[in-house]
Amino acid sequence: MDFKLTPDEEAFRDEVRAFAKENLSPEARKSSGFLSNWLKAVREKRWVGFNWPEAYGGGGGGIMKQVILKEEMAKAGAPPLGLCLMGLQWVGPAIIEYGTEEQKKSFLPDILDSKYQWCTGYSEPGFGSDLASLQCKAVRDGDEYVINGQKIWTSIASWSKWMILLTRTDFNTDDKHDGITCLLVEMDSPGIEVRPIKNMAGGSLFSEVFFDNVRVPVENLLGEEGKGWAVTVSALAHERSGISEVAGLAKQLDEVIELAKQATRNGRRASEQPSIRRRLAKADTIIEGMRLNGQRFLTRQLKGEPLSSETSINKLHRAFLAIELGDLSLEILGNASQYLGGDETSGVDQNLWPNGVLDWPTVVIGGGTPNIQRNIIA
Repeated sequence: MDFKLTPDEEAFRDEVRAFAKENLSPEARKSSGFLSNWLKAVREKRWVGFNWPEAYGGGGGGIMKQVILKEEMAKAGAPPLGLCLMGLQWVGPAIIEYGTEEQKKSFLPDILDSKYQWCTGYSEPGFGSDLASLQCKAVRDGDEYVINGQKIWTSIASWSKWMILLTRTDFNTDDKHDGITCLLVEMDSPGIEVRPIKNMAGGSLFSEVFFDNVRVPVENLLGEEGKGWAVTVSALAHERSGISEVAGLAKQLDEVIELAKQATRNGRRASEQPSIRRRLAKADTIIEGMRLNGQRFLTRQLKGEPLSSETSINKLHRAFLAIELGDLSLEILGNASQYLGGDETSGVDQNLWPNGVLDWPTVVIGGGTPNIQRNIIA
């Protein structure tokens, strides 16, 4: 593994740090229009879609600088670099790799400008982890595909304009990974019904999506017909890699440590109690291991070597940390954690953790359950 940054990369890191210091100061965060000003500033720097081709509005940067950018932004507690997160993280890279020239020109600039949201139509009732067994059907009819079926646990479907959808166009293959086709579907197409699912935190991030004779133009085919599994693997690799998420996890751990320093349990600071300190140390050790594994992943990418199980290793650790940091925060807060509205007498900002814990199971399951990751690693 190569841990050294080149002089150019060091200079870029200094540039990002200076930019974050200027644009994320306490005064800037308190100003009206902070988020819109932030998005405008990073767009002008061409840091949205940093490693996307310049021809489509991206920054044309390399992988290493992209990681530096994301790491420094996470350390600074920055807002997202764009509002179309699904598009930036998964859909856009898939279109860059598999899309036609017309698709790239049509969709990529809009994703960079956050003009609308994308969702991913993957999981189905009975076919979540076993994604390749999906049954949502697409039949070719002239210049269109006719889609019938159902998707579930579709994030932000209720306010998305487009979906990247996995369908089955061939039910007579020996390998279930064959015969899968990836389509780009407009969500206001006739025959689509979206039913939001309310979760235990009170939100409706996920939805069921039903397709009843939905017609999609053939030009919205992404990649080759029957070869959509390759598109899926590419998109999920971006979701699972999490190279730059290590800095974000480290920041979350710092927040839990600060929580432990402020909260009291049985008359003592939580940070002084051996059981709490052991768990904090274990989380810190795992994060350091993820950082080293991410370096290995990145080194192989930069050398053009095929990837192995590195992405699944980090995804598995992220799942553990999502549970551990949430549980640990609740233990530190004690009975006060039961008040979702907060408890002014506790002396800590506790609104984030109880609500976050209710949402964090989605981090564990999304992109492949822990057992799926273990199978890949094995």
